[in-house]
Amino acid sequence: MLKGIHHVAIICGDYPRSKAFYTKVLGLEVIDENYREDRQSYKCDLALPDGGQIELFSFKDAPLRPSRPEAQGLRHLAFKVDNLDEVVSYLKDNAIEVEPVRVDPYTHKRFTFFADPDKLPLELYEL
Repeated sequence: MLKGIHHVAIICGDYPRSKAFYTKVLGLEVIDENYREDRQSYKCDLALPDGGQIELFSFKDAPLRPSRPEAQGLRHLAFKVDNLDEVVSYLKDNAIEVEPVRVDPYTHKRFTFFADPDKLPLELYEL
């Protein structure tokens, strides 16, 4: 049956800005990048350290998707981290706004949220 998540697909509003965010700020490596002339669209596959991938797309005139207030659909994308304070400090040093750290009342694990350039909610979850 299911073996895990292979990839998460993200449609961005400004492809160069989002590609820079995911590669330069978050440090993801480009596996493959293609411009699809027939769709006037980029598709960039980015490697996550655990073998998963993020597919970054651009589509001309893609409509905005509400994130806040929370809307139905995918709520957020969560990344596992070993040291939450270290990653939060790094993001703040790179001018990324980060919410205050919280503790999950059920798992007692620490987590926080930040956003990508299109305001997609991203979570850091400390192992």
